Amino acid sequence: MLESYLMNRYRRKFVELFGLSCLSVILLPCNLLYSATKKIINPDLTEEQKKIMFEESTERPFSSSLNNEKRKGFFHCANCGAKLFASNAKFDSGTGWPSFTESLPGAFKTKIDYSFGMKRVEYHCAKCGAHHGHIFEDGSTATQKRFCSNGLCLIFKPDN
Repeated sequence: MLESYLMNRYRRKFVELFGLSCLSVILLPCNLLYSATKKIINPDLTEEQKKIMFEESTERPFSSSLNNEKRKGFFHCANCGAKLFASNAKFDSGTGWPSFTESLPGAFKTKIDYSFGMKRVEYHCAKCGAHHGHIFEDGSTATQKRFCSNGLCLIFKPDN
């Protein structure tokens, strides 16, 4: 009885993962089409920034100096300079990446990301299309949102 239960469970898991793999192959052309709208505006971006912003990679956790940024000001897109987050929306999520409860209105466009066998909401700069991170539903405030951002995608400009 237990063996039968475990076999059915493993079969279900295999079909689920196989189905997601097939779905990602089908969605790949859409992903390529979406990335065609991205444009490098800042010629001074590092290779790592380009990889994150235009190949949807992720920086190592706890590697961003912006994790400790506490001053008042705004966070801007490192590629196009668009204003994305106010400093009062930043919080320490303990995840190792700069996190925000909300973005400025119209700052981002989103898409569904099925990588890693799960459904996540990915966000991109509305102005230049650069990938910045993912939105999770585990924020600590009334919004319950956590914009988990790659610090290399952001430039902080303090209030004067």
